[in-house]
Amino acid sequence: MARAPVESPERFGLDPSFARDPRDPCSDGPLSGLSFAAKEVFDLAGHVTRSGNPDWLRTHAPATADAPAVARLLEAGARLRGRTLSDELAFSLAGENLHYGTPLNPRAPGRVPGGSSSGSASAVAGGCVDFALGTDTSGSVRIPASYCGLYGLRPTHGAIDARGVTPLAPAFDTVGWFAATGAVLERVGAVLLPPGEIRPLRRIVPIADAFDDAAPGVAAALRPALRRLAALGLAFDAPAQGLALAAAAQAYRVLQSAEVWRTHGEWFERTRPSMAPEIAARLRAASQVTAREVDAAQREADALRARIDDLLAHDGVLCLPTAPDVAPLLGASAQPDAQTRMRVLAHTCIAGLCGLPQVSLPLGWVDGLPVGLGLIAGRGRDRDLLALAGSMASDVGNKAPSFGDRG
Repeated sequence: MARAPVESPERFGLDPSFARDPRDPCSDGPLSGLSFAAKEVFDLAGHVTRSGNPDWLRTHAPATADAPAVARLLEAGARLRGRTLSDELAFSLAGENLHYGTPLNPRAPGRVPGGSSSGSASAVAGGCVDFALGTDTSGSVRIPASYCGLYGLRPTHGAIDARGVTPLAPAFDTVGWFAATGAVLERVGAVLLPPGEIRPLRRIVPIADAFDDAAPGVAAALRPALRRLAALGLAFDAPAQGLALAAAAQAYRVLQSAEVWRTHGEWFERTRPSMAPEIAARLRAASQVTAREVDAAQREADALRARIDDLLAHDGVLCLPTAPDVAPLLGASAQPDAQTRMRVLAHTCIAGLCGLPQVSLPLGWVDGLPVGLGLIAGRGRDRDLLALAGSMASDVGNKAPSFGDRG
């Protein structure tokens, strides 16, 4: 069970009204004894799905049913502790919400938790819950997992029912989750993912461009994790080079922006919501994406997908730093550096553009701050990827390092 946090639940991104009125499980099951929280983009029956914005709250009616992912967890015996804070419309990777504040990053105080699943990551890292649902479009599970020193999974696109979840860019949106241990990450996957036989993954393909682009110290911090992969019997292929990740990130930006505007453009123009300036600017920019830009971006995405499929073949795993750097300082994203955002997208866009599962493992520290190792497997190999992650977690004692363990 999760340990009690030292501070109030609100500091960890938990809505206090929900924290005082948790939902008991529907029955006993494989998740009995575990508690969880759900990002505020998931429908909870009888409550308005706030999606991180007061005008979204004002212009939407209460949900009539729980999102299927939430319902499935309750049926499996987990206890719902509440809902957690998100960036507005889940359209940010920072985790700072202009209206409702910024959840604590328990493993890097004074720094952002990452977004958009900020509260979910904070609640798990702070010990409020055993696991938490998030969504991942551009990296909104993977980046907070890296920044907060957690295990986090973005599944194969479409593997988990996303009904009852506020969309951002449906062609890229996925339902993911965080856990403080590899064992819990696997237990949740056994409930949410489609059933299937575990097939071993046998080859590791490092993404040279991503390691080269990462901040000084990140590659060195993750080197011991690579050695542990080798110790598990996985063969290392020659590092993949020339993937043109900057171009892929730009293609992702164009395709995602077009999707976001199709999804939310009418609401944005009609409502004129109060939003953080950088998120409003991102929405306005999305309205300017042209069909020609989309066509060019799709060609770039198709070329990347073909190359990645070739690298993975039937038993490969891509390996890269989940994020190019440690968590930024609080307030650093108030006037976001577009170049910094594109560097992050260069690390997260592969799984997004290719619809692939990616797990982030908390296996490195840089100057006392956590960094994650990202592993990407082929489409539908989610359970295989979680089994590999579980083996890695067992090798390091299964639990994310404690506050004092900065080795």
